[in-house]
Amino acid sequence: MQTLTKVYERHDVARQVVNQLETAGFDDSSISLLANKAISDQYTDVDDASGAGTGAGVGATVGGAAGLLAGLGLLAIPGLGPVVAAGWLASTVVGAVAGGVTGGLVGALVDAGVPEDHAHVYSEAVRRGGTLLSVRVEDSDVQMARAILDSHTSIDPVRRGAEYRESGWKQFDPDAAEYVPEGIELEPSRRAS
Repeated sequence: MQTLTKVYERHDVARQVVNQLETAGFDDSSISLLANKAISDQYTDVDDASGAGTGAGVGATVGGAAGLLAGLGLLAIPGLGPVVAAGWLASTVVGAVAGGVTGGLVGALVDAGVPEDHAHVYSEAVRRGGTLLSVRVEDSDVQMARAILDSHTSIDPVRRGAEYRESGWKQFDPDAAEYVPEGIELEPSRRAS
C-alpha cells in the first residue's frame, strides 16, 4: 500500500480530483481532503470549529454513496486553525492532537510516507490557502491514482519551499498566526499555476 499526496492551489480543482478518484473506483475511505476553511464560501463565516476531541470522528462520518465531499466538516488543527476536512488523514491529525502527540499535520504526513521537508511545505501551503489531497492505494493501483492526481496542476513542494524560504520562512510552525482570508485570497493568485 502507498500513499500519494498533492496540494492544489484551488479547492475546486482538488474537489474535481476527488470526484475523478471516486469515479475510477477508489474507495472514499482511502481519500482525504484538508483545506483552510476560508477557501469555502460555506465555511468562511463559521467560527465554531470542533475541538480535537469532538472532531476525532470526522473520518467515521464519511462513506456510503454520498462520497467523500459530502462528509466535509469543520475542525481545528494547531497551526492551521479551522480547516475543512474529511477522510483518514483528518482523523489521524485530530486523533494525534487529542492524544497530545506532537507533530500534527506534518507528523501525520511523514507517517504516511511524505518526506519531512515536503510535509512542512504542504502544511504551510494549506495554512496559506491550498487544498491537500491524499489517497491510500494498493501498489497495483498506484499508476492509475498518480495519473488522476497529476491530471491537474499541483504545487511543486521543492519550488514552493524555495519561494517560502526566500521570504524568511524556515518550516511549518504550528504556533504561527492564522492566515486571514485576505492572505488566502492573495496567496494562490500571486503565482501562475
